[in-house]
Amino acid sequence: MNKKIATALAALAAALAPVAALAQAATPVGLWKTIDDESKAEKSLVRISEAGGVLTGRIEKILDPARQNEVCDKCTDERKGKPMLGLAIIRNARHDSADASVWTGGDITDPNNGKTYRLRLKPLAEGKQLEVRGYIGPFFRNQTWIRVE
Repeated sequence: MNKKIATALAALAAALAPVAALAQAATPVGLWKTIDDESKAEKSLVRISEAGGVLTGRIEKILDPARQNEVCDKCTDERKGKPMLGLAIIRNARHDSADASVWTGGDITDPNNGKTYRLRLKPLAEGKQLEVRGYIGPFFRNQTWIRVE
């Protein structure tokens, strides 16, 4: 009897694994490769994590070896002079109650120019890509980031 239960539970777990993976993939939580929207060059890896329903994204790796020790000289808040590695560039994003496919309400900082923009995150391609929109008023800029994990 125990062998039948163990076999049934294993089959159930195998059947539910793709559903769990899809649910995880449909969120911005994870590790993302950032792509410059103008040059199309791979720039960094950003890890987006969730705590208490709030998303934070930190630079985990800079892909250009010459930029490993840079600091955010152009930031104008408490991040000024802080190392780029570990820098929180996404802050306070939450799942949008009006549109379940996006996360909004936070901000994103471009450490290259120090400017902070309102933020919208939208998973695409079954969670394999992330549309990252920074905007001020009606003006916005999109980047598409690629899921690493």
